Amino acid sequence: MRELTAAADLRAFVREARGAGRRLALVPTMGFLHEGHLALVDAARRAADAVVMSVFVNPLQFGPGEDLDRYPRDLARDRALARGRGVDALFVPAAAEMYRPGADTRVVPGAAAERWEGAARPGHFTGVLTVVTKLLHLAEPDVVCFGQKDIQQAILVRRMLRDLDWPVELVLVPTVREPDGLALSSRNVYLDAAARARAGSLSRGLRAAEAAFRAGARSAAALEAAVRRELAAAPGVEADYIAVAEPDAMQPVAEARDGTIVAVAARIGRTRLIDNVILREGAG
Repeated sequence: MRELTAAADLRAFVREARGAGRRLALVPTMGFLHEGHLALVDAARRAADAVVMSVFVNPLQFGPGEDLDRYPRDLARDRALARGRGVDALFVPAAAEMYRPGADTRVVPGAAAERWEGAARPGHFTGVLTVVTKLLHLAEPDVVCFGQKDIQQAILVRRMLRDLDWPVELVLVPTVREPDGLALSSRNVYLDAAARARAGSLSRGLRAAEAAFRAGARSAAALEAAVRRELAAAPGVEADYIAVAEPDAMQPVAEARDGTIVAVAARIGRTRLIDNVILREGAG
């Protein structure tokens, strides 16, 4: 595995891979890798001949008072996990390499970014799309892999690829979970034992909404109520939002159907977690 810190070196790797006729996949991450990130690598290896993973804690997607400074980092561990999973190139740029002094160009999303995560974290998705655009330009992948856990992020990147006629396939990789259902997240490290127990209410609520849907419930209000009951049963869990939305732009819907997204964001003390499910007819 090659470790690259300069944009020019990543471009050179891409030229070499292209010259050898290799199909490229990109896995963008902020590091502190876990099995969810490594599932993205597995999907990338199935879709391409060479895998580029980026590890970059992107300051543009953190708002004032968010956890940029305390966001967990462990590059030595990330390096070992990436190498063990078969990453070909690990791109680890410094902030000054990605955003040179005076750089103020931004990629601004449309209306699909104004609700849910976009409303809770103003400017977040502008930061996300800006860094993803830079990574796509540098790595020139055929495929880019994103996790379902960050569903609105993936939807916005997919819309950007479509709207800008970018010839890149987006692969959405299912959320990887702990045995009790909690979605894997780098921020789970913030949770003490009591908070960790309460955090399970997010996945329990989503499973309750899935069960209601399978039992015939189609009202968004009923599905939202199923999630909210589980959150309310866990003291100290405060919902930012519970969304029942269609999958193209995450517009809220009154009636759910196959493919509808149920998403939740909640705070447990200082830790904010997100999760979602995609409802499927007849899914068990």
